[in-house]
Amino acid sequence: MRQQAEVVLIHGLWHQPAHFDRLADSLRRYGLTVQVPRLHRGSLAADTAVVQKVVDECRKSPVVLGHSYGGSVITGLERVSHLIYVAAFVPTAGESGALLGGADALVNDAVRFNDDGTTSIQPGEAREVLYADCTEADSEWATALLLPQQPGHGRGVPGRVAWQSIESTYIICRRDKALSPTVQERMAGRCTAVISLESSHSPFISRPVELAEVIVGICMEVERSTNSSR
Repeated sequence: MRQQAEVVLIHGLWHQPAHFDRLADSLRRYGLTVQVPRLHRGSLAADTAVVQKVVDECRKSPVVLGHSYGGSVITGLERVSHLIYVAAFVPTAGESGALLGGADALVNDAVRFNDDGTTSIQPGEAREVLYADCTEADSEWATALLLPQQPGHGRGVPGRVAWQSIESTYIICRRDKALSPTVQERMAGRCTAVISLESSHSPFISRPVELAEVIVGICMEVERSTNSSR
């Protein structure tokens, strides 16, 4: 790529930036600038505002990737060149991730309700639900990084619907046991392009190199499109 592309990675509920370390390292080896802001700011609106600040500080409009709940966050952004949804929610006006996932979402059985009002993923369920195709060591590492989640984030509704005016790619995780691949397929129909991976809910851990190659390809296509329109 002639100019160094910029990528912003957005994690999902219960996760944190460190979960993206392997993917971020793979992307940086391609020469991309990568930023991974931390969410858990109290609401979808607050999370989106934090990410928008990162986007606004980029030298040029970045490619942004949202995983799971992170899809709701990136949907509300401005000044981005391409949206990538990885096993993520793609809400339209008035929709939340909780609504799209449904009351019988696969992840629900692994959620523990804590006395302080937060929720957690039960450690004994994390590998099966989130990291099924990861090694045992990688699953233990990722599970240890999980954080309690304040309520309300998943019920937030984005203030704008970026995918209606910005090109997007949906990456369906076919072996996902947290967000049904059937639900993913329905949401993928809202995106410009669709790619499938034979992965669990967390390909940024189990398949970081493969996922990085997909992202780099999208960045190259964005650059070609930008150059041809000049």
